[in-house]
Amino acid sequence: NAARDVGMSGCGPVDGFDPAGCALTVNRWIIGEVAATERRLTRAIDDYRFNDAANAIYQFTWHTFCDWYLEFTKPIIAGGDAAAQAETRAATAWVLDQLLHLLHPFMPFVTEELWEQLAPSGAPRATPLIAAPWPSYGDALGDAPAAAEMDWIVRLISSIRAVRAEMNVPAAARTGLLLKDATEATLARVEDHRDIISTLARVDAIAPLDGPVPEGSVQAVLDEATLVLPLAGVIDIAKEKARLEKEIEKIEGEIRKLEAKLGNQDFLAKAPQAVVEENRERLEEAKAALAKLKEALGRLAAG
Repeated sequence: NAARDVGMSGCGPVDGFDPAGCALTVNRWIIGEVAATERRLTRAIDDYRFNDAANAIYQFTWHTFCDWYLEFTKPIIAGGDAAAQAETRAATAWVLDQLLHLLHPFMPFVTEELWEQLAPSGAPRATPLIAAPWPSYGDALGDAPAAAEMDWIVRLISSIRAVRAEMNVPAAARTGLLLKDATEATLARVEDHRDIISTLARVDAIAPLDGPVPEGSVQAVLDEATLVLPLAGVIDIAKEKARLEKEIEKIEGEIRKLEAKLGNQDFLAKAPQAVVEENRERLEEAKAALAKLKEALGRLAAG
């Protein structure tokens, strides 16, 4: 699916492409992530820790590349200037080629097929993927500032999505985003990635907040900044508070029952160990859910 998406976006291998020469932060970030993933993957394979190797390439493929990078670059490819589009298409194709290399030990048949399908200009590759040299990038492709910046954007979007989910904001609804106590560096990051944030977090009217928090807003903290989402016109605040309070009361009742059961020595002595462990897991899950609900209620109260 990722390869199909890349092809539909007009991305293809470019002869002479230099991954170290990218100008856009998002492209420097993903290229650095390729190099970091290769180092983790190679080290794990050399140490015979194949589970760690599989996890490293899975996390990069599924989350970093598919979940984030391909989404980040859609606005650039759709509406960026010609130079930004050309660099992003070339970088995307290069990253996908490297991904096929790194995935090959785990998915040999799919990656070999895609390797041939994605050959430059439809010409056959110089060698099958199984015979191609294992990539090694060294430290030249790392870019700590780009990594820090894009990591912050990922955490920003994830925080907004989590708040929207907790507050039952309709998926299609768009809200404003106010940033309280944000530094100039943070505001510059937001401005540089405004289109990405607006698209992926479904927010409009992004602006700093100098005055009081608007009534009916929910808040979340990200580093030094407080993210403020005005929801008074999007959800029924009173109804949402009542729903959260009802859910909290229900889960508190479940916790009391589980704690009473696990505090009963007869139950612990007679029940199979698997049943005891299941109840302990349910108790931990309930406590985690309760903490999230209380956090959500606190956000509404703070607004």
